[in-house]
Amino acid sequence: MSAVREQLPEGRYGRSADERADRKLRIVGSVLGVLFLGLLSWFGWYYVVDSRISAELIKFDVVSATEVQVHLEVRKDEGVEGVCTLRSRSEDGTEVARKDVRIDDPAARVDQVFSLRTTAHATSAELIGCTTR
Repeated sequence: MSAVREQLPEGRYGRSADERADRKLRIVGSVLGVLFLGLLSWFGWYYVVDSRISAELIKFDVVSATEVQVHLEVRKDEGVEGVCTLRSRSEDGTEVARKDVRIDDPAARVDQVFSLRTTAHATSAELIGCTTR
């Protein structure tokens, strides 16, 4: 009786196509895993460690044809300083005032009123955004 071999002799004809494909998949999977972990670490660092500042425009009051007062409520980490940008517009949408205001108070929550000098009669005021310094 003769025995029939179903597989090729091991090591005789090099790696099979399946083994090469498996190796490539492992390399691609490893690279993607490392990239994913790096991205996850970066988002975690930004969320946990990075100081943020947020503010809300509570109200505004058009005092005169050349002045608007803006009441801001700022929430931030204690001891963090920041800058908030305010803008005022006229009835037709033209910007009539823009001002960067400093938030120097070390408290975590700050309520403050700021005055904007306008170039024409203002009808609105808005908070553009805040950043830390």
